[in-house]
Amino acid sequence: MDKLPPQVTPPNASPKDAMTLAGIATDYINAKGQRESITQHTRERLFAAMSASEPNSGLLSDNSPLPPVSVFYTDCEYRIPLTRPGAYQWHLQLEDLALVETTDTNRYSGSLKDKNSSAIVLPSSLPLGYHRLIVSDPHSDNTNWSCRIIIAPKRGFIPRQLGNQAKLWGTCIQLYTLRSATNWGIGDFSDLKHMLHHVARRGGAFVGLNPIHALYPANPDSASPYSPSSRNWLNVIYIDVAGVPEFQRSASAQVWWNSAEVQQRWQQVRQTDLVDYPQVIALKLDGLRLAYAHFKHLNHQHERVQAFNYFIYHHGAPLQKQAEFDALHAYYARREPDMWGWPAWPKEYQDGNSDAVRQFVAEHQDEVRFYAWLQWLAHAQLAECFTLSQRQGMSIGIYRDLAVGVTEGGSDTWCDKTLYRIKASIGAPPDPLGPLGQNWGLPPMDPQIMVQRAYQPFIDLLRSNMRYCGALRIDHVMSLLRLWWIPYGDTADRGGYVSYPVDDLLAILALESQRHKCMVIGEDLGIVPPEIVNKLKQSGVFSYKVLYFEQNGSGQFKQPEEYPAQAMATITTHDLPTLRSYWQSGDLDLGQALGLYPNEQVLADLRADRERCKLALLDNLRQANLIDNSVNRHSDEFSADQPMTPELNNAIHRFIASSGSLLIGLQPEDWLAMDTPVNVPGTTDQYPNWRRKLTASLDDLFSDPQTDRLLKTVQSARDNLF
Repeated sequence: MDKLPPQVTPPNASPKDAMTLAGIATDYINAKGQRESITQHTRERLFAAMSASEPNSGLLSDNSPLPPVSVFYTDCEYRIPLTRPGAYQWHLQLEDLALVETTDTNRYSGSLKDKNSSAIVLPSSLPLGYHRLIVSDPHSDNTNWSCRIIIAPKRGFIPRQLGNQAKLWGTCIQLYTLRSATNWGIGDFSDLKHMLHHVARRGGAFVGLNPIHALYPANPDSASPYSPSSRNWLNVIYIDVAGVPEFQRSASAQVWWNSAEVQQRWQQVRQTDLVDYPQVIALKLDGLRLAYAHFKHLNHQHERVQAFNYFIYHHGAPLQKQAEFDALHAYYARREPDMWGWPAWPKEYQDGNSDAVRQFVAEHQDEVRFYAWLQWLAHAQLAECFTLSQRQGMSIGIYRDLAVGVTEGGSDTWCDKTLYRIKASIGAPPDPLGPLGQNWGLPPMDPQIMVQRAYQPFIDLLRSNMRYCGALRIDHVMSLLRLWWIPYGDTADRGGYVSYPVDDLLAILALESQRHKCMVIGEDLGIVPPEIVNKLKQSGVFSYKVLYFEQNGSGQFKQPEEYPAQAMATITTHDLPTLRSYWQSGDLDLGQALGLYPNEQVLADLRADRERCKLALLDNLRQANLIDNSVNRHSDEFSADQPMTPELNNAIHRFIASSGSLLIGLQPEDWLAMDTPVNVPGTTDQYPNWRRKLTASLDDLFSDPQTDRLLKTVQSARDNLF
């Protein structure tokens, strides 16, 4: 890549230049393809949001001659521009010192003789990784400065089977929707094991998950997996309590579990069609506290105690802060239900590093340790799931989903108000169906702070989410290039784009992908800026293709062979109607009932377009010989007027399974012909988002002859493409 100094605002920049250097756009191409200006007032408010937390928090030191970080792809000229020319001495400290042989020592050191030298050129063929360049000025008290040097591969990891052009399939699930004979009213990590087992037996290569980021044990109604408290930690509600050894071995826990009252609570949460988050987390925490009481009495040399202590040591301060947040949140939520997050706490506790917080932790050490223990359990159970997938020969196993941001009141922002700019939120600009745009209520990471910290927050984020999986889906992958920032308190139509260092971020993504042997899928739906399309492809990031949207300019659906190979193809997603609902326009009926459409004409146009799409899809199925060509397109059999049938469902699944994309992801909701969605975008409390369960248990799902036929059809189509 061409190397330029990172765009960190210099201290002497004019306000206008400073906004441009900070990445705040002056205009953008809107949904109609027209260039639209971003007002000066909006740009000024966004710039103010960047500097609201700490004075000069995004500024380069005017003392160091080095940028905070330089990122390169391997096998190029490693040229580090100096911000202040001089005759410096330099030394490169490799990440892996074992790679430096005694005879090579001089190769990684040097000096600049000319006091007007403007760059340092490092030796060629540096190893991949994170290295440290140290520079000193021998003529001024030998002061040292340093910067991080990142050497990255040009492409991320691709599993061997995909490299050999194998056509793989898997299922994409919302983990909380799973039903089983054992879970406690919500899908859990043991259910995930069963799902992996069933899918692997039928030839599937992966099970894809909704984001399993940490939410709020003390505020369980905040259930959206895309609005997490922290993206670096796990949602402890997915712990299988009955699978915890201390729960099994605790006499008190077993007495509690077998009591009539608890068995009644257990049955009640299992019988609901919607996940009852408050009752589920209350039941689980009651059981986990009994298990923890048993754990505390284990000998300090017990292997599980040692494993937990190592977990604490390995994860250090970040784990400690997450546990502190959850303990404080639980403390205040017990006293006042409206304490939804840290902005509602007493002021002295709103800073994660305050004296008041330290005092609380000192007085509640056991409670803090309990929440760290829950993270350990969640990590251990998820790790077991991934290990199982590898033992069963699944080439990907688990793919996780990385949400685009975190909520204002969660642990990530509580710990780091400089990185997360809470005076702004991210969303999407206006489009024809959303004239005011979208505001997701998620404070953005400041790209200048990311650079100043040598991208460590981004590196940590990838490492946290590439654990225990063979693929990572990045929600709203365009965020690597730009995000729509909205000044706090404004509507989304008064926002503007802020750019991110896409080349550097993609390089780091490729490096971490290779190190974790974790491929990357980028959710690139909607308006995709042309400047990122080729970058993603060249970096080995798989695209994301949804059947409903794969139409050409004339409104015809693309044929399977037109799908790109470097992609995952799906029929639908969590934000879209199920196949049955799409075919029967149930989503439009629901949207009308919820008042989502501005007027009757918009709804009428959507219904007309849906009928056109159904006829176009039927034509494609006939052309692909997946339904009878002799049947008239308007007849009763396989017509746009008929309900979804098992035969039509199989034909559409075979159509997507025949696509040229190397991956396809299928939803169990479509195997079960379900019509209610898990999420209706644009709603908050009008619809029970992120709560709807599957209509069948895992055992019933996979013992159903129709599911068996459908998955055999899918596997056959994939095999025939190899």
